[in-house]
Amino acid sequence: MRESAVEALLSLGKPEEMSASAAKGWLPQSRPKVNTHIHLPPNFSAFESVAEAVESASREGLGVLGASNYYHFGVYSDFAARSRERNIFPLFGLEIVCLIEELSRRGVRVNDPGNPGKMYLCGKAITRFEEMTGEARDLIAIIRREDSRRMAEMVKRLARIFVSHGVETCLDEDVVIDRVMRRHGCPRSWVFLQERHVAQAFQESFFEHVKEDERAERLGKIFGSASHAAPDGAVAVQSEIRKHLMKAGKPGYVEERFVTLEQARRLTLALGGIPCYPVLADGAEPACEYERDVDELIEDLKALNVHCAEFIPVRNKPDVLARYVTAMRKSGMVVTAGTEHNTLDARAIEPACAGGRPVPEEIQDIFREGACVLAAHQFLAVHDRPGFVDGDGNLNAAWDTRQKRIDAFRVLGAAVIDETRFQYFRPTTELAAN
Repeated sequence: MRESAVEALLSLGKPEEMSASAAKGWLPQSRPKVNTHIHLPPNFSAFESVAEAVESASREGLGVLGASNYYHFGVYSDFAARSRERNIFPLFGLEIVCLIEELSRRGVRVNDPGNPGKMYLCGKAITRFEEMTGEARDLIAIIRREDSRRMAEMVKRLARIFVSHGVETCLDEDVVIDRVMRRHGCPRSWVFLQERHVAQAFQESFFEHVKEDERAERLGKIFGSASHAAPDGAVAVQSEIRKHLMKAGKPGYVEERFVTLEQARRLTLALGGIPCYPVLADGAEPACEYERDVDELIEDLKALNVHCAEFIPVRNKPDVLARYVTAMRKSGMVVTAGTEHNTLDARAIEPACAGGRPVPEEIQDIFREGACVLAAHQFLAVHDRPGFVDGDGNLNAAWDTRQKRIDAFRVLGAAVIDETRFQYFRPTTELAAN
């Protein structure tokens, strides 16, 4: 029987041992590539399995890989074990959708370009997901219940739409969950449906029932407008199902019920993690009002007691990414980067900017630093030691400046990552200058 995700972290050694290594001021020789945000199945994912995700990261030479799954973490033990087999440090996280009602009323878009007031919040370096506190259990139960209600009703509405156009999909919530279970070989209790799961199920059923040369015409009738997807283009048809049937104002849409930002933040903290704000920047056109001025964004996040930000660089032009990241890091925030991999589109697991352009080297250094801070927090938290933030989200008071705190966690995190990767250390001051 494989060790649990938490046991894998405990087996790295004791905080005193890691602190002794960190006190030498050494950093990993290889300056590993890092990705702190992917989704693992049974979340909707580009990967069919955890093994595929970890193997992809290993082939590309990643030293740190972080998962940010929605609402169930049973897959994290397998993720931890396979990561360690490939000398990759695993970071555990989650993603939460919440609503800031005051911004919604004012029409202010946060980091969802289509829904004012709707915010995605990530929890980084969580550790208390195997044995949750009562607070965490209560909060995640609310989210799971509302998400499940919505997805069940959405499947019913889509099934009625397809039947009304002569396509009997035979799909309901249980059948869609069964498909996800078979695809990824996981228990039913791990599956919480997302819109993309539902769209995929209806696309697959449609392809099973309708001949290829008839699909464009039938889809046009179902959508009420012409389909532009190739008749055999599964991913494109899934996207059109979501666009024409599942989004707000469309016939299959079911209104979302959100937790508040404070509930989302409390869930992250109850799971032992660091609240982290995912930044769209120029990933939205025009930019979301909440993010339009990076300096105002920084002040707003600090006022919310959020001290970490994350980018998905494939959304961003290199110069825009550099401007936002540099400003946030200069302000004393921790900054990380990932790829999500929450669609079926094939792309590299090493973060890159829009159009495949490389992330500027100085920005990569900031992302490596951020990954080290998360690794240190996760390692300390699993040993019940004070981490980068406390249970209320306040910064660790053992350091009197943001820079000193980040420096200390960067170096400790580098030692923890290196222990996982079985690499030798060498003295360097390269990152310390950033």
